[in-house]
Amino acid sequence: QVQLVESGGGLVQAGDSLRLSCAASQNVYHMGWFRQAPGTEREFVAAISGTGVTRYSAGSMKGRFTISRDNTKNTVYLQANSVRPEDKVDFYCAGAPNRSGYRGYCYRADAYEWWGQGTHVNVSS
Repeated sequence: QVQLVESGGGLVQAGDSLRLSCAASQNVYHMGWFRQAPGTEREFVAAISGTGVTRYSAGSMKGRFTISRDNTKNTVYLQANSVRPEDKVDFYCAGAPNRSGYRGYCYRADAYEWWGQGTHVNVSS
């Protein structure tokens, strides 16, 4: 069973930067980050392929969020720049096995088999 553990959340001031980490218990091929506000569905933020060469970002967040990975540490990162009050949500990392056509479904929460418990980001203005 794959386990994913997020870290790096906490209190940050609007306009600051933040880096979230997701440590996996073993290598997971496809990885993604989602965020969720209370009472809403999980929203896709970014995804990355197993080699780290191919990355995908939600159009509305492109430029502010950058996903990367270090396969030697089984860890995926999400760099958030210019944090905004609407980023005061829970961030979740998710993993999926190697499947073809990842580009077509990487933004769908139901495409992922493994999820972390989430890390909360609190933004002060």
